[in-house]
Amino acid sequence: MTRFLVGLALAVTWLSGCNTPPSEHAVSEQAASAQAASEQAASGALSAAQQARGADLQDPPEVVSHRGVLRTTVVVEKRKVWVGDRRLWALTYNGRYMPPTLRARPGDRIELALVNRVGEKWQGIGADTNVHVHGLHVSPRQPADDIFISIKPGTTYHYSYRLPRDLTPGTYWYHSHMDMYSAGQVAGGESGLIVIDGLRKYLPPSLRHITEHVVALKDNQIQGDAIKINPLSIQAKTNRTVNGQQNPVIRIRPGETQLWRLANIGANIYYKLHLKGFTFHVIAQDGYPVHRVYSTKTLIVPAAARYDVLVQADRAGTAQLETQPFDTGPAGNTFPQVNLASVVTGGAPVGRARIPSHFGPLVDLSQARVAGRKTMVYTEQASPEKYFINGKYFDPKRVDFVSRLNTVEEWTVRNDTQEDHSFHVHTNQFQVMSLNGKAVDPAYSWHETVNILRGQKLVLRIRFADFTGRTVVHCHILNHEDMGMMSVLNIVDGHTGHGKGSGH
Repeated sequence: MTRFLVGLALAVTWLSGCNTPPSEHAVSEQAASAQAASEQAASGALSAAQQARGADLQDPPEVVSHRGVLRTTVVVEKRKVWVGDRRLWALTYNGRYMPPTLRARPGDRIELALVNRVGEKWQGIGADTNVHVHGLHVSPRQPADDIFISIKPGTTYHYSYRLPRDLTPGTYWYHSHMDMYSAGQVAGGESGLIVIDGLRKYLPPSLRHITEHVVALKDNQIQGDAIKINPLSIQAKTNRTVNGQQNPVIRIRPGETQLWRLANIGANIYYKLHLKGFTFHVIAQDGYPVHRVYSTKTLIVPAAARYDVLVQADRAGTAQLETQPFDTGPAGNTFPQVNLASVVTGGAPVGRARIPSHFGPLVDLSQARVAGRKTMVYTEQASPEKYFINGKYFDPKRVDFVSRLNTVEEWTVRNDTQEDHSFHVHTNQFQVMSLNGKAVDPAYSWHETVNILRGQKLVLRIRFADFTGRTVVHCHILNHEDMGMMSVLNIVDGHTGHGKGSGH
C-alpha cells in the first residue's frame, strides 16, 4: 500500500434549456453583481479575530442546491482581503480568498454566472478568465465545462451544467483554466470547493451524522502587500493556509470520528500530509468512493488531488497537521516541513466507532473490451523552460487525440523527465491499472489526478460516457501546463465519428 501511495501520489440565477445557444446565456452584470454582493454579505467575510494565527478552523460558507438546482453568481475581482493572518491584494471569488463551497447532489443542475471584474492585467497576468469545474463528469461543451472560452473584463458568462444521476459523490473544486494564465490566477486565489453529496450513504449508521470539515490547502507567495502571481517560481518560499487561515485549530473529542475533505486547491505545490498519533482512513479520492477503505499515516497530495478521509481521535492532547519534506526529483523541487493546523483533542470522550472495511461499489475495467490504445510521453527542456506531451507544445487549435463515445481505451503515460509530474483528464475519471508493471488493486484505483514519479510508467483505462466534444489532458502543476504540457482530446460520437452527441 505504501509503495502505491508514494508512487502514484494518490498520487446562477437564470434557468435555460439545455439547447440554448451560448449568446442566450449572457446575463446582466449589474444583476449578477447584486446577487453576489448579497451572498457575500450573508456569508460574511472572516473577521480579523477569525483570521488570527491559531483561531478555530472556519469552514467556508456554502451555496446549496435547492429542488434540484444550484444557482449562484461568482464575481472575479482583485481585492485586498484576509489571506492567512495578513491583508493582501488577491484575485478573489465573491470578495473572498477562500470562497463559498458549492454543494449539490447527483442529478442536479448548476447555473453559475461568472462576472469578470478584474479590470486589467495585474503583474503581467491577463485579465481574461474562465472557470473549470474540476473532476465533474459534465459536458465539455458550451455552456458547460468549455475551458477554451475567454471571459473578457466587464462581461458575464452564464455556465449551465447538468450533473448525471450516477455522478460519484465526493470532493471536487472549481478554478480558473485560462490558457497561459491559469497558474497565476489560481495562485492569486481563483479556486474554491465543490461537494457532491452522497458519501454518507455508504457509512454505517453510527457514522452518518459525524462532524465534517473542509480542509482546503491553498498556498501563496507574498510580494509586498500582494500575493505574487507572476513570475511564479515553484521553489520560492511559499505560505500555506488551510481554508485561507494561518495554522488554525481543528477541535475533536477523545474517541470522536470526523470526516475531513482534504483538497489541494493551489497551483503547483505538493503536500505530504501527516498527523502524529492519527491515521487517515481514505473513503474517497478525486470524487470517487473507494470500494475498500485503506488506512495510511501519510498522504501525498499533488496539486488538484482530493481525499475524503475519516480521522479518529485518541486521548486528549495537541498534534500538528503538517506537510513533511518532499522532493520531486533532480530537475524538480524540494518542499520543506510546514505546520498547517493544530488538532486539539479535548472535551467529553465519546464512544469509538468502528471504521468500515468496505465502502462504495466496485467498478473494474480489467475485463472490459479495449477499443483503442494511446501512449502519452512527458518530456521537457530547461532553457527556455518548456514542457511537452509526445514532443508537442500545447496548441488549443490542434487536436492531439481522438476517442469514441461509449468505448473503453487503455492509455500508457510515461514520465521521461527527471522530476515528478501529475496527470489529469477532464470530463471522465479513469482507473489506474498498473504502475511500472505492478498491478493496482481495483478497490482503490479510480482517479482523475495522479502523480507520476520521474522515469515511471502508468497504465490506465478510461471509459468515455455521456459527453462528446473537445477537452484536455495535462500535467496539473499549472506552471507546467501553462508552459506547454497539455493536449487536446476530442471525444466523438461512436457511430458518426463526429463530435456530436450529448450536450450539457
